Amino acid sequence: MIYSQDTAQQTAKSLLQINAIKLNPKNPFTWASGWRSPIYCDNRVVLSYPDTRSFLAQKIAEQAQQLYNKDYVVAGVATGAIGIGVLVADILNAPFIYVRPRPKSHGRQNQIEGQLKSDQKVLVIEDLISTGKSSLNAVNALKKAGVEVLGMLGLFDYGFDLARENFKAEKIQLYTLSDYNNLIIEAEQSNYIKAEEISLLKSWRVSPSKWQPY
Repeated sequence: MIYSQDTAQQTAKSLLQINAIKLNPKNPFTWASGWRSPIYCDNRVVLSYPDTRSFLAQKIAEQAQQLYNKDYVVAGVATGAIGIGVLVADILNAPFIYVRPRPKSHGRQNQIEGQLKSDQKVLVIEDLISTGKSSLNAVNALKKAGVEVLGMLGLFDYGFDLARENFKAEKIQLYTLSDYNNLIIEAEQSNYIKAEEISLLKSWRVSPSKWQPY
């Protein structure tokens, strides 16, 4: 869920302005999963824009301060959330670690990089939530390390029902700065897309795995 309506609109506007999010309902993108999609999101682009990255990191840090107590480690989900996670940890003056998708095949075979003790609490930072599979993979790696995962804060959420079910099953609280619904509102208000394309964007959200533009 989003934490603040004002922040959700500001975040959507910022991500559109820097082309971290691109919308093209009539000439859709193809995801690695094979899904046809009118939206492509690469929030790593945020790191190239100092004002935008500072704004987003500050908003996530404010959420963290309001939702949780102080003594926790900030964990970024590799690779997309490492950069923004470091910025958030710096604002909070908190330790930082990051979690790989899987353990390394060499060396110490770490999946979690950084200093972490089993009695610590961890706040996970994510850049993008789709189905939640990769995000929750990081959460489960942390749980196996014996730490308490407080929750997850992210930049953007597609709002898939499957993701909500997955997070609910794992009993993980998720808040994001913005989501797909707020993105559509901002795209329409700013004339980023044509009015007749709104219905295509909304129809994708209903059944993304089976969606076709025409």
